[in-house]
Amino acid sequence: MVPGEAEPTEEASGAPGSSRRNPADDRRKTRVIFIVYLLAALDVSWMFLQFSVTPYLAKKMGFDTLWFGYLQTLVGMFQLLGGPLFGRFADLFGARVALSVSCSATVAFFLLLAASRVPAMLFLHKVPTLLMHVFPSCQMVVADLSEPEKRADALAKLGLCFGVGMIAGSTLGGHLTTRYGEAFTACVGAAGSAFSLLLVLMFVPENTKDGTAAPDAGTNQKSVFSLGEITRLMTFPGVARTFIVKTVAGFPSGIFQVMFSIIALEFFQLLPEQNGYLMAYFGVVQMVVQGGVIGRLTTRFSEEKLLLLSIGVSAVVGLAQALMLTVFHFCLIVVPLMFSLSTFNVITNSMLTNSVPPSDTGTMLGLCASVQSLTRTLGPTAGGFLYLNYGVSSIGLIQFVVNAVVFVYLLQRFVTNKEKRS
Repeated sequence: MVPGEAEPTEEASGAPGSSRRNPADDRRKTRVIFIVYLLAALDVSWMFLQFSVTPYLAKKMGFDTLWFGYLQTLVGMFQLLGGPLFGRFADLFGARVALSVSCSATVAFFLLLAASRVPAMLFLHKVPTLLMHVFPSCQMVVADLSEPEKRADALAKLGLCFGVGMIAGSTLGGHLTTRYGEAFTACVGAAGSAFSLLLVLMFVPENTKDGTAAPDAGTNQKSVFSLGEITRLMTFPGVARTFIVKTVAGFPSGIFQVMFSIIALEFFQLLPEQNGYLMAYFGVVQMVVQGGVIGRLTTRFSEEKLLLLSIGVSAVVGLAQALMLTVFHFCLIVVPLMFSLSTFNVITNSMLTNSVPPSDTGTMLGLCASVQSLTRTLGPTAGGFLYLNYGVSSIGLIQFVVNAVVFVYLLQRFVTNKEKRS
């Protein structure tokens, strides 16, 4: 059964005050969620296809490591600024409009990439990333249409789509770029994004939120740029604490991710073909973890316990990264690494969206996406400093220390709350 489709229960079928759901409504939600999963897989495919184009174009134009870093930082800045605003935009104007804007921006992104002939054009083609938030928009739709108790499992299935897109996009992009060149590959990305836009217009409803979640008329709800309305979400119980944990505990592992291409090239000395195999291995592991593991865990353990588990495993992974010497060692670490990353992101997103009203899930997911954008913005500088001065082991040690401290803090809170309840 696709996540989001509720099992029939006595309460749902006839109890007073129930949500009055019916089988037709369940089938409609199931169909929409399936389309959104497909959109997410396609979007990730086009993005990984782009990864086989931009580095080669940059190299042909004479970009060195420093300037390519500036290019990546620019994307992080645009996404950091656009994430929360676009999340609020999605809450106000609905899923179809939000996804349509994101897919249209992706089409423009690839067309500008295909037309890039000089360095200035390569920087210009990054401007549409300000509006390219297809994956967070898909998360919003899944959060809107899934039951709160099934939300973590439903969001985890999006991670399965991410793994599928990673493998498909990397493979397709590599073959197309090798045989037909960068411009043709970028045009394929534009055509694929246009197909995604068509799916949105045909199958995604205008609004996926409950009727009770609609914004009240006569208020300032229509202001997309209302910083107060965005930061207001931090005042809900538990939101600020979970958001801080998500930012602090996730930043060290994010540094390792943004530095991985350099680590693979210089520390492991992998050839491009070998790096492609390693990325495919990442994708397979992520598909298994998010498609077959996290959903089962959420039915047996509370989100607080799973958050503790993910942070604890992340601390151990950081220590292992500090001690690794070969790519074989890293391949052994990949399984717990992907488990901790996937569980951490899914559980924190689920906890945060469940802590705010349904009318604000898009804004909340936009704020969650801004955490990753912050890592992509600051990560290259911090990671480059650590790598050049202290080596790969320093990144792993910092991850171990930070996550161990957060783990102890959360464990103390968990034990204290359990004692209060008893």
